[in-house]
Amino acid sequence: MPKNDNMLAILWMLNSGVKMTAKQISEQLEINIRTVYRYIDALCTSGVPIISDTGHNGGYSLLNNFIRAPLLFDIEEKKALLHAAVFAKEAGYPLSEALDNATSKLIMYSNQEQESILSRHLAGFDVINRMGNPSVQPVLTELEQAIANEFSVEIDYRTRREEQPKTRLIDPYGMVYWNNKWYIVALCHLRNEIRSFRVDRILQITLTQISFKRSEAFSAREFFMRNLLPDLEGKGGLISLVIGGRAEALDDLCLHWFLGHHLKERTANQAIFLLEEETIHTYVPYFLLSYGKSLQVIEPQSLKKQLVAVASELMGYYQL
Repeated sequence: MPKNDNMLAILWMLNSGVKMTAKQISEQLEINIRTVYRYIDALCTSGVPIISDTGHNGGYSLLNNFIRAPLLFDIEEKKALLHAAVFAKEAGYPLSEALDNATSKLIMYSNQEQESILSRHLAGFDVINRMGNPSVQPVLTELEQAIANEFSVEIDYRTRREEQPKTRLIDPYGMVYWNNKWYIVALCHLRNEIRSFRVDRILQITLTQISFKRSEAFSAREFFMRNLLPDLEGKGGLISLVIGGRAEALDDLCLHWFLGHHLKERTANQAIFLLEEETIHTYVPYFLLSYGKSLQVIEPQSLKKQLVAVASELMGYYQL
C-alpha cells in the first residue's frame, strides 16, 4: 500500500478512540514496526496531535480536542456508506471495483469493536434487484468519464422498433437509474434535440475528442421525469378513471410508477385518477389485467369494453 494510504489508515485507526500500539498497527497494516514509527513521526511533524503513552496500557491516541478531518467518519457514517454501497452495487454501479476497495478500507481501518459492529449490520442488510446485463458495465464507465470531462461519444444504438442499429453522435449530459435500467440523457446530433437513451441498447461506444459545454442549470433527472411523466395540470380533455377493489390491491395500484403520478383521490375502497382518454384505453388495460378479480373498473364504462377486447385478443393468441 502507498505511504500516503498507510498514514491515512493510521489516522483512521487512532480516530476510533482506542489506544493502539505500534505492534498492533504494524500487524493490521502488514508493515514493519520501524515504518510505523516513521509514519507516526511524520504525522506529528505535520501537526497531527498524537499522544504516546508508555507502560502496560500504553499506546498511541489522538488528542481529545483534535478537529477531525471530513474524511474521518464515525461509526454511523461508516454504516451509512456501507449500506449505500450495497444499493449502488445492486443497481450496477459502473465503478464497482473502486467501490469495493473503498468499502474494504472502511472496514479494514476500523478498530475491532467497530469492525464487529459493521459486520453485524451488513450481515442483516440486503438489496435484491433484477440482474442487469453485464455488458452494460463498460458502457456505463465510458459514459461516466464522458459526462465528467464533457466529451461527445459516438454510439451504435438500436431502438425497440429497429433491428439494425444506427450510429449517433451524442453529448452525454447525465445518467439516470430508473425502474431497474440505466438511461443516458444526451443531446443527439442526429435529431438536434435532447433525448434519453437506454444504456442496454448501446451496442458500441467510442469516446471522441469533441468537447461540449453542458449548462450548469441542466438536470438530467428533471428532464427524464418530465418526459416520462408529463404534467397534465390544467390540460383539457382529461377524464376520471375510477377503480374499486380490495384495499391492498388499490394500495399497490396507487404506487404504480405511472398511475400513481395521476392519482387525485383515494378512499377506503376506491382510487380516482385523472388521465387523457386515449391513455386510459391504450395503456391502462394492461396495467389492470395482472390484478385479476381484485380490482373493478367503475368509470369509464368504455374501459370495461377495452379490457374485454384485450383479454379476448390474448386468449385467441394462446389458443392458436
